[in-house]
Amino acid sequence: MPWLSALKDTARSGLTVERARLEPLVTLRAAGGVALVVALLLAFGSPALAVSSAFGAFAAGLATFQQSWRPRPVLALGVAAGLGLSTFLGYLAAYSHVLFVLLLAVWTLLAGMAWAVGPVSGLVATQTVAVMLVTVTLPTSVAGAAEHAALISVGGVVQALLIVLFPIRPWGRQRDALADALAAEADYARRLRHDPVARFDPQPLMEARSAAELTPRQARNRPRELAGPRGLAERLRPVLAALADPVVGAPAEGPQRDRVRDLLAAAASVLDAVARAIRWGRPVRLPPEALAVLQVPEEGPMLDGAARRSAYRLIALLGDVVEESDEPVRTARRAGERRPLLRPTVPRLVPVALRAVRREATWSSPVARHAVRVAVVASAGYVLGAALPLGHGYWAPMASVMVMRPDFAQTYSRGVARFAGTVVGVLLAAALATLLHPGVYVSAALAVACVGLLYLLMGTGYVVASACVGAYVVFLLGMVGEGWSQTVQARVALTLLGGLLAMAAYAVFPVWETRRLRDRLADWLAANGAYCLAVLDAYARPADVRPRRVRDTLLDSRAARTAWEETAERALKEPVRHRGLSRTAERASDAALATMGRVTMLMEAHIPDRDAQPSPYAGKFADALGAALPDAVAAVRERRAPDWTGPRAVVADWYAAEGDRGVAVRGAELLVDALDELAAALSPGPGGRNRAARRT
Repeated sequence: MPWLSALKDTARSGLTVERARLEPLVTLRAAGGVALVVALLLAFGSPALAVSSAFGAFAAGLATFQQSWRPRPVLALGVAAGLGLSTFLGYLAAYSHVLFVLLLAVWTLLAGMAWAVGPVSGLVATQTVAVMLVTVTLPTSVAGAAEHAALISVGGVVQALLIVLFPIRPWGRQRDALADALAAEADYARRLRHDPVARFDPQPLMEARSAAELTPRQARNRPRELAGPRGLAERLRPVLAALADPVVGAPAEGPQRDRVRDLLAAAASVLDAVARAIRWGRPVRLPPEALAVLQVPEEGPMLDGAARRSAYRLIALLGDVVEESDEPVRTARRAGERRPLLRPTVPRLVPVALRAVRREATWSSPVARHAVRVAVVASAGYVLGAALPLGHGYWAPMASVMVMRPDFAQTYSRGVARFAGTVVGVLLAAALATLLHPGVYVSAALAVACVGLLYLLMGTGYVVASACVGAYVVFLLGMVGEGWSQTVQARVALTLLGGLLAMAAYAVFPVWETRRLRDRLADWLAANGAYCLAVLDAYARPADVRPRRVRDTLLDSRAARTAWEETAERALKEPVRHRGLSRTAERASDAALATMGRVTMLMEAHIPDRDAQPSPYAGKFADALGAALPDAVAAVRERRAPDWTGPRAVVADWYAAEGDRGVAVRGAELLVDALDELAAALSPGPGGRNRAARRT
């Protein structure tokens, strides 16, 4: 994509305002925390102290709105600790510009590396940099460093206490994640009625699994209906696909296909009813027409073979889903319930975080390069801002730090949104200040109102959030007597400077996701191959089947697919030409590996019982695929076409010996076809790419 087109796309993305689900009660609680801190400091302290402490409450409230499955009080307390430490160190170094710039560079570098742990950790670390830049500009002495750091931390503690004292819809996020997963299954069932090979997005199931990871305290208090349906939803997906598939399920047309369509529609209705019940904590109300379809007809089963087995499994699993989600409250803590997925506590998370940072501490890592970029830009922005005669020079590095992200698209879109939103916000605040001439308390009330709007409209887009932050700063500085005219001029100019520095830094020192496409594709192939080998091993040795191995390899395959899709999406927006993987080859490879995963899932739905007869050809096929897989993964990375001659020969022998009877041989043939599609897509030269384009 040319630079001009990339800039247009990122600017359009940054200025987009989306519809989002609003949370007014949660917003009221978080804004109330800011209001409480400001009111207390105005009553018993000074406006300068109120401004300082307001940043702590504001940042802590902002962190609790992020998509994290950690308890909200833990997030608020974590932000309070980070803000207190950064503020204290900043005050100690503020007497010397050189020392402060060095501290800022080191702290910002560490904050940039925090993105290796996760996006919430990266955001919290970014907030600590912003508060370090802001609070040291307030008049204080070195002896007052501890006092101001404590006041900053008090804001986070207040937010945590409010969350504990006024819980709003407890377990609401976990309920929503599980309900979304079941609703996604219902939508998948409906799409399978019209497209038997429809693709399924595993992201809702991955979100539900993340939501199911609990701390020990949460595990003791989790509602019973959140314990079982997620695992059943995982098992439902391959059964739905196997029932609808015309190769291993019912024929494409005829009475059996009509029966399959009715079963899929009934399954969708049941799953939607269960999703609604879980989302709102109500009893399950099943539609009578769906229950009638899920009964075996009086004239006998209408399906045969693999389709009949899939139908029976579907009916049984749907019954289990309803039973698990409609459990009486009195049985919530009965003995012997499923062991939850335990999330490590905060102390146990420290070594995990350190290992994540160590993995990313390489020159080729996007996180490491982001950390270096943001450290250099923050230091340069602070020096430039201090040299300009505008006052509040810290606004330039703060704008840079807040917009910079490890990838190109987010950095540029947030840079545009930050400037546009700031202009709108400070102009509206200036107009309101001109009309009202607010005093200290009115300015404080308007600042809290801007914070409330930010919390309420946070999901609509970064440009809206930037407008609210711009107005918030104008009213907050109005509390300490700053004139709005100077504030508007300096805020706009320095925000523009900070945004331009952030964009220039990425252009000079980039990490293009386009170059990582082949590595991500190879990782997906390796994960898909491991999943396939685990399923084939269950056919070859049913008595030794290990469901945990199948489950773990499936999760690895989903994670690899998600990493590939995220990289491909970011690469699509980058102003670089393809390096070894064209857009046509990318689409064809994606389709081939998605088909490979889907076929393996169909085979998983019909894994034989432990007392079934072993399939010797399944073992031979697994051996051939396992032998070819390492070289194929290396070939993808090295821009060669994979060679699947060995697995293809075994499938030919298998088909000649047994015909097309059985799910395993049909699945193996479909697997080799998908692998051949991958080889065609990655064949060097235009011929291979053209073949891949025609096949897709």
